[in-house]
Amino acid sequence: MAVRRRQRRGPGGGRALLGALLLCVWWRAAAERVRYAIPEELGTGSLVGPLARDLGLSADELPARKLRLSEEKQYFSVNEENGNLYVNERLDREEMCGESATCSVSFEVLVHNPLNIFHVEVLIEDVNDNSPTFSKAALDLEIGEWTLPGARFLLEMAGDADTGSNSLLTYQLTGDSSFSLSMQEKPGGKKQPELVVERALDREKQSSFELVLTAVDGGDPARSGTVQVHINVTDANDNPPVFSKTIYEARMAENLPVGSLVLQVRATDADAGSNGRVSYSFGRVPDAFRALFTIDSESGEIRTAGPLDFEDKSKYIFGLEARDGGGLTSHCEVQIDITDENDNAPEITILSLSSPVPEDAPAGTVVALLKVRDRDSGENGQVSCELSGEAPLSVVASSGGSYKVVTASALDREQAAEQRVTVVARDRGRPALRSSRELVLEVSDVNDNAPVFEEAAYSAYVAENNAAGALVVRVQARDADAGANGRVSYWLAGGSAGAAGAAPPVSVEARSGALYAQRSLDYEQCREFWVAVRAQDGGAPARSSTATVRVFVLDRNDNAPRVLWPAAGPAAAAGEAAAGGAAPPFEVVPRSAEAGYLVAKVVAVDADAGRNAWLSYELVQASEPALFRVGLHSGEVRTARAVSERDAAKQRVVAVVKDHGQPALSATATLHVVLAESLQEALPELSERAAGGEAAAAELQFYLVLALALLSALLVLSVALLVLARLRRAGPPAVLRCLGAQRFSVAGAAFPADFCEGTLPYSYNLCVAAPARAVPEAAWPPPPVPVLSAEELLGGDSCEKPGLSSELVAGEPPADAGAPQVCKA
Repeated sequence: MAVRRRQRRGPGGGRALLGALLLCVWWRAAAERVRYAIPEELGTGSLVGPLARDLGLSADELPARKLRLSEEKQYFSVNEENGNLYVNERLDREEMCGESATCSVSFEVLVHNPLNIFHVEVLIEDVNDNSPTFSKAALDLEIGEWTLPGARFLLEMAGDADTGSNSLLTYQLTGDSSFSLSMQEKPGGKKQPELVVERALDREKQSSFELVLTAVDGGDPARSGTVQVHINVTDANDNPPVFSKTIYEARMAENLPVGSLVLQVRATDADAGSNGRVSYSFGRVPDAFRALFTIDSESGEIRTAGPLDFEDKSKYIFGLEARDGGGLTSHCEVQIDITDENDNAPEITILSLSSPVPEDAPAGTVVALLKVRDRDSGENGQVSCELSGEAPLSVVASSGGSYKVVTASALDREQAAEQRVTVVARDRGRPALRSSRELVLEVSDVNDNAPVFEEAAYSAYVAENNAAGALVVRVQARDADAGANGRVSYWLAGGSAGAAGAAPPVSVEARSGALYAQRSLDYEQCREFWVAVRAQDGGAPARSSTATVRVFVLDRNDNAPRVLWPAAGPAAAAGEAAAGGAAPPFEVVPRSAEAGYLVAKVVAVDADAGRNAWLSYELVQASEPALFRVGLHSGEVRTARAVSERDAAKQRVVAVVKDHGQPALSATATLHVVLAESLQEALPELSERAAGGEAAAAELQFYLVLALALLSALLVLSVALLVLARLRRAGPPAVLRCLGAQRFSVAGAAFPADFCEGTLPYSYNLCVAAPARAVPEAAWPPPPVPVLSAEELLGGDSCEKPGLSSELVAGEPPADAGAPQVCKA
């Protein structure tokens, strides 16, 4: 069953306490290390420990915190539902850690919301799963028959890939009582088996022996391995080789070229001849070792056969064997320490990257977690990490070689939509090695910018009488944000135009910011107005700004001058006279007036402005054009010369008033002038002017009556023609037959022959009195038609009635003006 331990790293001294306090203050996260211990060779899916619970996370928090592992080689996996840590693949301690005394797998656990990192270490405990092994299937020994009892011969040591008590070996020897086994203690607790001769050997009796050497480890249950020992009894070779040292030590740098000399061993043999010739060979070493080192069998020089890498293995311990020609051997141990060279640049691994990060993230927000590792050791493996670039980010060291990239100040997406920074890791070797990794951090937008108008106040000019819907001005606001936060819409937010509740004279298009006229504008009613346009973005909450648009209405010449004095023009005066009202005003000018005499002043105004309201005056009509003149700009009517006796007493002056617009508009003013020394002298002239007015009214009334009569006659004639047409179809009527028989009446009176053609046999003058005493036309009786004799019709050639006049005298008609005049023979 897995054993778990959770350890919180605490201060170990003054500096450690200060560092821990700084980390707590700045980053509000304490590095925790969770430790578990499991035996090797556990099956896939075996439980390691309740990781989420040990990290203080409940099952409800797991979906939001996104618990995951960051190790490169996934020996383990975490269940997303319960947060337990499980074995993901077979773990072989010997394959993972070799001969190391301890074996553990370290990795980081990441949790989000907020982002934090925890360090987990799983200790792989050794299981006795390897049996002791010998490098050779059989050991060959040659022992001379002269060897005395008690002589000792070193035997090969067995190897066990396990560690600890599982690798502690004991040996047993079976096969023949002539030999026994002895153990020699070596540094590290290992035992060297030695073959001990128990009694004298006699080659003639027995020339060889077959023994079995068994190695047993200390595991439970114990495992063992055997090797055959072949002993050949030879003639006298009584001196085995002797090494100059029992243990040879050497130190060499890694990355030496192939063939470099490591060291040279030397063994001597006191025998002569072939019994004194020594050859060297490796003892029990793995095949991988033979690929790294070679030994010259004659000189004893050990050289490199392949590249040595301190990071793979820093120390090699192996045995050498020296054998003379007589078969005697001796052994020594060689220890080679590999010194580290700065041949590995730091490795940067991005464990987590929070991108995009909102631009309103506070300073100190963790945006990335890094793991920096240098496989070298010592100063060569000590790494410092820094950021290169102008981004507002900083890197902070955490525990276990991890680093946090945090925001150093506020981010602004409008200045930089993404932050590019290079993480540079540098070791302390000589020379120093470095590596870099680029981080690209996208900054997400936050609605922190209000729309900004291109101008704080706009001015627009629109000519009056514009068409409804005409473009007035286009406002534009820009929002530095992106997406919906930068999408600007417009609307009106008040203004000075119109009364409360009335529709404003302009409207704004929400998307484009174009202001259109709602109706036609009138300069004379409103010369300028302003509206407030608000621009609002689509963020939440929305931001807005306001600009003022002042609209100036430009004048057009759409108003003619209006005459204030004289009060009415000719048409109005005629209307007043026809209605029997008061006469238009007049001016009295003495006949003694000289040139330049001020008669009157024409006063006019124009509702327009500017040049459209500049007025000029001209004399266009006068009874005596040479008598008067009008000031071009003042409108003063003055005499152009002295008044003479020949000038008519009544003068009529017409002046035109024009503005300077394009096109120009005008109005006329009529001035009545009476030339008289005083008002009493002017009264008769005024009376005549009134009588003349009455005659004009009577004449107008006559024409109206005549037109009505003609229309009636046409109607009667049409009806008569229609009746005659119908009668013709029916035959001659009795009336026509009667008229055809006798043209004259029985009384003897008859009409002229042309009576049927519609000509009256008489004429008369109609005299109408003044309007004040006029008799309505409907009250007049129709004139009688007299019956005349034949002689009166044939003898008369003139028509006259004494005392009848066709003119009105002083407005009084004659007494018999209404009687018709009869023509007599």
